Amino acid sequence: MPDVVFLAVVTVIIALIFDFVNGFHDAANSISTVVATRVLTPLQAVLMAGLWNFVGAFVFGVAVAKTIGSGIIIRDAAVTHVILPALIGAIIWNIITWRLGLPSSSSHALVGGLVGAAIAFGGIGAIIFSGLNKVLIFIVLAPVIGVIGSVIFTVVVFSISKKFSPVSVNMWFKRLQLISASGYSLGHGTNDAQKTMGVIAAVLFSAGFIDSFRIDRWVIIAAYTAIALGTFAGGWRIVKTMGNRLTKLRPVDGFCAESGGALTLLGASHFGIPVSTTHVIAGAIVGVGATKRASGVRWGVARNIIIGWIITIPMSALFAAVSYMAISRVLW
Repeated sequence: MPDVVFLAVVTVIIALIFDFVNGFHDAANSISTVVATRVLTPLQAVLMAGLWNFVGAFVFGVAVAKTIGSGIIIRDAAVTHVILPALIGAIIWNIITWRLGLPSSSSHALVGGLVGAAIAFGGIGAIIFSGLNKVLIFIVLAPVIGVIGSVIFTVVVFSISKKFSPVSVNMWFKRLQLISASGYSLGHGTNDAQKTMGVIAAVLFSAGFIDSFRIDRWVIIAAYTAIALGTFAGGWRIVKTMGNRLTKLRPVDGFCAESGGALTLLGASHFGIPVSTTHVIAGAIVGVGATKRASGVRWGVARNIIIGWIITIPMSALFAAVSYMAISRVLW
């Protein structure tokens, strides 16, 4: 069996790689609307998103990190040789969906990875179903809340802006979208980076580096740095799907989608609920498109995205379970 310290260090590095891939994969969540409306260029958008992803480290608590680190699988399973294959399974699924241009959830890939590796390690009893059920419920609720939030913003904004000329409205919302896109990027970093923080804390605790489950300052900084750098790298295949294929967006539409999505993410982060930023923004974009007319949403694209949501947890769980068995044969 390899040295415990060495294995823990490798696992922490893999966790930060996952966080980087998360930012790379989910850059579309933060920037798709602001790029689609041509308010910012792709380069400007990823720089802005990466900055606000990092700012989240200094603004919000770590409730989501605690849910992921200690609320999905039992303590006996939250050990390095389970978490390592969980991360590998999540990374594999993220790369597959990135290649396909499918905006699946990195959050749910991580949850699926933890579930698959834990079951391979200790059977179904290794799962904390109260924590897992919270995640599963919000697979449905997150996009619905995103839809409702964006619809409310759209109705209010359109009732106010109808008094002004289209040129004036377009000019003002090009400016306001910078604020809403920044808010969404802040929510994205706040919710998503915390998931990796929780995993790293679990590794450190199981390896004896810390005497209780807690999120140290260096873990917070490292996780937010990794996701910010991943966002800088961008994920243009998914940007195309989210920003252009679901519905046609104008600056006012982008503002409403981002504002509704940002409020959803920040609220979920406050209550420690690890939601999918992909689900939230997709729901928000659909909500904006549906307020115009039902045909304003390309439902075939939406259907493919939903299928990706449904299979993410089981597929990443499968990859993690196979990774656990392969690693076990080699190392133990």
